[in-house]
Amino acid sequence: MSDLAIELHWQRAEPALQTGKYSNAHTVLYNTNHEVQVDAAPDWGGDPDHTNPEQALAAALSSCHMMTFLALCAKAGWPVASYHDYAEAHLGKNPQGQMSVTRIDLNPVVRFDTGFAIDPDELAQMQHRAHRYCFIANTLSDSVEINVR
Repeated sequence: MSDLAIELHWQRAEPALQTGKYSNAHTVLYNTNHEVQVDAAPDWGGDPDHTNPEQALAAALSSCHMMTFLALCAKAGWPVASYHDYAEAHLGKNPQGQMSVTRIDLNPVVRFDTGFAIDPDELAQMQHRAHRYCFIANTLSDSVEINVR
């Protein structure tokens, strides 16, 4: 199978590495040409203008879910015209008492070509199939909620 990689770079800007007195800001390089500024979540002192690992996890899940959904729709002959999602990662303590992403909510909105209609139950069923086959979802525990709109 594939090995997929990123490059991460962090450089200390402060004179010493001391608890609470250094920046977590760093860069992640995708495919040698797309650099993303990353930091801790704002609640943990990060820059709100930068992405954070929890957002990146939600983005990865949302993107994978969408691509899986589109592949299933293409096989079924469903003419998807557009797909929009609002994904939200929720932070909290897991059953072991450790901080974690406890849940990720996906809120996909799917539009089809004019004249095509699908029963809401069939659409929900297709979204659940996409979740079942999504690589990222299969990597995570069952902490994903899909709210079909």
